[in-house]
Amino acid sequence: MRLFAVAAVACIAAGLASAQGAQGAAGAGGVVADAMPQPLTSAPGDPARGRAIVVNRQAGLCLLCHSGPFEEERFQGDLAPDLRGVGRRLSVGQLRFIIADPGRLKPDTIMPSYYRTEGLVRVAAAYQGKTVLSAEQVEDVVAFLATLRD
Repeated sequence: MRLFAVAAVACIAAGLASAQGAQGAAGAGGVVADAMPQPLTSAPGDPARGRAIVVNRQAGLCLLCHSGPFEEERFQGDLAPDLRGVGRRLSVGQLRFIIADPGRLKPDTIMPSYYRTEGLVRVAAAYQGKTVLSAEQVEDVVAFLATLRD
């Protein structure tokens, strides 16, 4: 899994304009042109756990690059789109696709792939062959982001 030295993270909406287009034909692994419609786990994600990951500056690090409806959190990022309304702008499948492997949508993104382990660069030795988030955590983050509709 890609983990940058400073873990420039959760650019959830990186490539937002591209992701808003029509979904293409299904490809390998249940992936369509801009979405991953099939969940990574059989259990649904938990929005409360997902929110905790998004605001945690040690886990998801989303607020390093993003801002959003997190009034209690100081020093939110401005390198990536605001997360307000992301659940209205993107489908659940698009959110999952962007979190799991944003480089497939936008190759030059600074957002790490949270659920990919192959073909990555600049991965610290301790993180080689490991995902940044587990499948359950990805689903939790997706479930939370899907609630951000305003």
